[in-house]
Formats: sequence, C-alpha cells, structure tokens
Amino acid sequence: MAHSDSCHCGGQRPHSSILYSILKSDGQAALHAPRNPRLAVSMHACACGAKKQVALRSPHTTCKAASAVLVKTLKFVKNVPCFRELPIDDQHALVRSSWAPLLVLGMAQDRIDFETAETAEPSMLQRILTSGQQGEQESARARGHTGVALADVQAIKMFLSKCWGLDISTKEYAYLKGAILFNPDVAGLQCHRYIQGLQSEAHQALNEYVKMIHGGDTARFAKLFIALSMLRSINANVVAGLFFTPVIGTVNMEELLLDMFYGK
Repeated sequence: MAHSDSCHCGGQRPHSSILYSILKSDGQAALHAPRNPRLAVSMHACACGAKKQVALRSPHTTCKAASAVLVKTLKFVKNVPCFRELPIDDQHALVRSSWAPLLVLGMAQDRIDFETAETAEPSMLQRILTSGQQGEQESARARGHTGVALADVQAIKMFLSKCWGLDISTKEYAYLKGAILFNPDVAGLQCHRYIQGLQSEAHQALNEYVKMIHGGDTARFAKLFIALSMLRSINANVVAGLFFTPVIGTVNMEELLLDMFYGK
C-alpha cells in the first residue's frame, strides 16, 4: 500500500486533481440497472417503528448481494490515488467511518432491493425449553439474529427510494462516494485540512456536473445534498446487523473490513 510519509494539509492541489479526474472517469462503462424496483416497506415510519424488530426475508440472497457491493466499494476506495497517499492511520479512520454509508450508496446504485419481516422475541417458556439444547456460543449467535429496529430499516428504504426517484447517474454516484469517503469530521485525522479540501472538491465536481447535465433543474443539487444527509444518518451497526449478522453472525466489522482492504 503506497502512502506518503507526510501530511498534505499544507500542500496545494492542482486545479484538475487526481481525485477530480478519477471521480469523473469512474464507472464510465457501468450500465443502469432496471428501474422502479419494488419497495418492501412503507415510506412513512410508524409510531412503533423503534420497538418493532425486523429481519431479512431472504437473508442469504440479500447478504450475498450486499457482500458483492462491499467488495466493489472497497475496490473503488483503493482506486482513488488521493486516498492511498494519506497516512495509514487516516486511511483506517476513513474506512471505518465510511464503509456503511458507502455500502448503502452502492446498493442504491446497483438497485438492490430487499424485503423484511417482523421478528418475534422468544417467550420465557421457549427459552427454558431450548436453553439446554444449545451451547453458550450458539445461544449468543442466535440472540444476534433477533433483527434490527423497523424505523432504522425504513430510513434505509427511504434513502434508496430517494436515490431511485432522482435517477442518479453513474458520475453523480461517484461524486457522492467521494463526499462520503473524505469526511473531515472523523476524529483524530492527521490530514484534516487536506481531507476537508478533498470533500469540497467532490462537492464542486458534483455541482459542476449537475449544472452541465441538468441545467434546467436548479433544485437537483440541493436534492442530492438532502440524500447525502439522509445517508450520513444511517447507523453502521444497523447495516451490519441487517445485512451481515443473519449469515455470518456477530463479527467485528472493522477488523473484517481492514482485513479485506489490506489483507493479502
């Protein structure tokens, strides 16, 4: 992994930077997936959404699709030279911060829909009858499969619906990825100013593209920023619990990500 030994915070980026170039060229050959996917839950969060627990109806199918998106997402990050030039600690921090929103953004781009079903907490009698039939490790694994809050799933669904309604292009997705990846609000960054500049550059590239392609739609840039704010509010633990825990159990996603990203 190539990275610089010094911070770029004080450096001047060229007008047409590497980040700008790679975001403009990313996904040129990508094809749009079929439109108008099915939505599985209501767009309006119910009052009891924070209490109800739901899980995937087809966990293996959806988890496989989410895993494929995760691999593509990490590959995208690896191909951004400005990211590789950062100190390794900053790389780790940005990956930990951005993997979940980048995954959901990738699911929107690939138009991956999913259905959920409400889960029921086992009764006291069921727990007593089954307690002797499982080992401690299996019981802990089973508890990890109880699901996630319906309200959190509805937030993901609303974001996906927002993206599909805007019919976001491949280049716009690339700019949004850059804005999510280079997050200057992550604590402890060595190259805070440089990363802040990279995020501003992604915003600028997005704005210029929208003006060039959608000149008549003066509100589109604001709508994309609203989608970006929705994406940033999605919790990483919810994403892991919904798309990975049902199949692989409770794992340390940070260790898994770093192993996938830097492992041989």
